[in-house]
Amino acid sequence: MVDSTRHQTAATWLWWFPPARWLAEYQAAWLPGDVVAGITLAAYAIPVSLAYAGLAGLPPQVGIYGYLLGGLGYALLGSSRQLAIGPTSAISLMIAGTVGAMAEGDAQRYAQIASLVAFTVTALCLFAWLLRLSVLVKLISDSILVGFKAGAGLTIAMTQLPSLFGVKGGGHNFFERAFLLAGQFGQTQYLVLIVGVIAIGLIVFGERLLPGKPVALGVVTLSIIAATLLGLPALGVPTTGEIPAGLPSLAGPALRLRDVEGIVPLAAGCLLLAYIEGVSAARTFAAKHGYPLDPRQELLGIGAANLAAALGHGYPVAGGLSQSAVNDKAGARTPLALVFASLTLGLCLLFLTGLLENLPKAVLAAVVLTAVYGLLDFPALIRMWRVSRLDFLAATIALGAVLLLGILQGILLAALASILLLLARVSRPHVAFLGRVPGANSYSDLTRHPENEPLPGVIIFRPEASLIYVNADTVLETVLSRLHQAAPSVIRLIVCDLSAAPYLDLAGSRMLHELHAELASRSITLRVVGAHGSARDLLRADGVEQKIGGFDRTATLEAVLRANAA
Repeated sequence: MVDSTRHQTAATWLWWFPPARWLAEYQAAWLPGDVVAGITLAAYAIPVSLAYAGLAGLPPQVGIYGYLLGGLGYALLGSSRQLAIGPTSAISLMIAGTVGAMAEGDAQRYAQIASLVAFTVTALCLFAWLLRLSVLVKLISDSILVGFKAGAGLTIAMTQLPSLFGVKGGGHNFFERAFLLAGQFGQTQYLVLIVGVIAIGLIVFGERLLPGKPVALGVVTLSIIAATLLGLPALGVPTTGEIPAGLPSLAGPALRLRDVEGIVPLAAGCLLLAYIEGVSAARTFAAKHGYPLDPRQELLGIGAANLAAALGHGYPVAGGLSQSAVNDKAGARTPLALVFASLTLGLCLLFLTGLLENLPKAVLAAVVLTAVYGLLDFPALIRMWRVSRLDFLAATIALGAVLLLGILQGILLAALASILLLLARVSRPHVAFLGRVPGANSYSDLTRHPENEPLPGVIIFRPEASLIYVNADTVLETVLSRLHQAAPSVIRLIVCDLSAAPYLDLAGSRMLHELHAELASRSITLRVVGAHGSARDLLRADGVEQKIGGFDRTATLEAVLRANAA
């Protein structure tokens, strides 16, 4: 008995350690795919991580640290087998837009705060995992996400255009940056612009001709060779400069939470972005390869990735669709690909950093601009406009919030807007008034089907949402309004069909009490049919059944109408 209990306890703990599952299933035939995928992912990660680190306002090697250590952390606790972890454009811009004011011009403090954010993300991940808060991200609708990504893409692009034109730039939001950039066009360094435009062209056409290949790395390599041979740094083309060689040293946080005001909201925004984007990408590949994904476990995976990155003085990391697609197309079968990617990046840090000294910053801007292009899903916005104006409004709110307020405030406002729109939808549910389908003993909405037969002296209504505190009064007003329109003196029966209301709270029960009282004063009978089990339990406990009669699961609309006719 004791041995059985110990075995069950060990199995439970192994469930939270995904490598114990996928290593048990590992096949030797998968190893070449994981090795190639790891090397390919590293080749993709080098230019992107350098660019995103610059976007975050941090030294370029910090971006590589994020891929190197974040991938190792996620491989230990993440449940996706193809998700690739590293710095992302949105989180990088969020760091740049928020940490600067916290650091007050101190570069060392800036790096320490960015690392502290990653530590805080880890703590929030553990907190969210313990309280099973993964369900909360479902409050961010797909429509909100489309608008947010479009706003983030435009904002990130605007931060990179000054580097492309060789001007100073500036500003705090999209419109201010655009205004300042327009005033600096006269200072454009045309050699820098030519380098950037050529890089964009090569990346775009290269990715079309060689999909899934590390085209950006090839363009970076060519740009370094060209800059060295042509002496572009001497001609005024800005480059990355010296990148320190060697692996990152590991250390705990240099600051405490109470040392930096506003660190928790920033970390919460980073976690929200990381979780939404990471789980969305992970679900895509889990469905493609036919294995289960545990959304709650992803909190531990993201937390482990950020802990590893933070220990190496990195900033928050996340899973992304673009790098994961590279990983998948290259043949990754398990998270072992992330380990091989980290090994490859480690070798590059030890022996190849000197080659990156002459990398033009305009090329890094080109890498970012081509990477964020996929965030701009304007066809989806157009489809929303045609299909659902409310979803289009939600996307527009998110888009405008990011452009005006920045990434952090934008995602928080988008989350709030998502909740408010959800409440707005729930607060005004459709109440269907039913009529008999001609020639049948079934009933449907008279508004949608005017050919249905109204029942003399009877009103049948069906709330098409849960009856809760935000909508109970609206449903009551709608039913009473219909009663007044139908001449109350001729109505003898009103039937409430709750088949489309999966849940009721006390406000919903109170609404039925009030409706019964109003109808009783007019000598009109109220009956309830179609109530779900939990709704029947609540209505019985609140005394509704005593007033209107039984409404057990065998009571049907046809039976109620037949009994009333008798």
